[in-house]
Amino acid sequence: MTADTGARPVLPGWRHVYSGKVRDLYVPETTDAQQEVPAAGDATLDTRPPALLVVASDRVSAFDHVLEPGIPGKGELLTTLSRWWFEQLAEVPDHLIADTSALPAVPAEVAARSMVVRSLDMFPIECVVRGYLSGSGWKEYQASQSVCGIALPAGLHDGDRLPEPIYTPAYKAPLGEHDENISFERTVELVGADDATALRDLSLSIYRRASAIAEARGVILADTKFEFGRDPESGEITLADEVLTSDSSRYWDASAYDSGERTASFDKQIVRNWLAAHWDQTGAPPALPPEIVEQTVQRYRELLERLTGAHPL
Repeated sequence: MTADTGARPVLPGWRHVYSGKVRDLYVPETTDAQQEVPAAGDATLDTRPPALLVVASDRVSAFDHVLEPGIPGKGELLTTLSRWWFEQLAEVPDHLIADTSALPAVPAEVAARSMVVRSLDMFPIECVVRGYLSGSGWKEYQASQSVCGIALPAGLHDGDRLPEPIYTPAYKAPLGEHDENISFERTVELVGADDATALRDLSLSIYRRASAIAEARGVILADTKFEFGRDPESGEITLADEVLTSDSSRYWDASAYDSGERTASFDKQIVRNWLAAHWDQTGAPPALPPEIVEQTVQRYRELLERLTGAHPL
């Protein structure tokens, strides 16, 4: 497993253009030095970079903050899982570039934790699907018997399976700001009725497919979020970013769930729980203790092995 030193790597053949909470973006060095990654709706085919290199770091975020220290090996583990899910969802158009022969080689130091992808016109929406009542959804349900404005039956408990998966989109906030839960009607205002409907239907369809795959392997996919963009050449709505990873999804152990233990999580809930118990969300978050870091690594590894059958390093 290639270590992530924490510093943004300098990659021969690639130029850094952007860093998010947990990923760094590069374009080929042959791209115009003044060119930036185009925002949705701003690009033309003449100004768009021929590819993006998305490098997953070992940084971990929770409650919209990047935490210290990182989770060793996280970038590689989550990239491996994301690639596997793209393979399982081959019927869904995605942003991966299969033939990279015309592009700079991906340096070995980041090869295992990076993906070469097409530049898309990204929708400003996180497409969240919930199949179970948990997290912020449970808190809202207790107050209003609804989640993101969607009314739910009375008498549900924390961790209960919902009668049907629900689509609860969010507006993607800039780095350092909180994402905002929005209604479906608000997504119509943002992207138009046709695209809003397509994003909802595609998200629910992918969730149902992924949930069935996970359940066959003894894992519950409680909820997840997808990101999509429009392919500027084909006009097709395309699955982008990471997909169904431990950072973008809530996974539970099915056997533990059936026995009544609904906290046996394979995602970064360990981090969230520790942070919620030791931080009031004012000021800078505290450093994660070594035992929380190690527990998170082990759960990430176990999920990858359970789903893919691979034995991560």
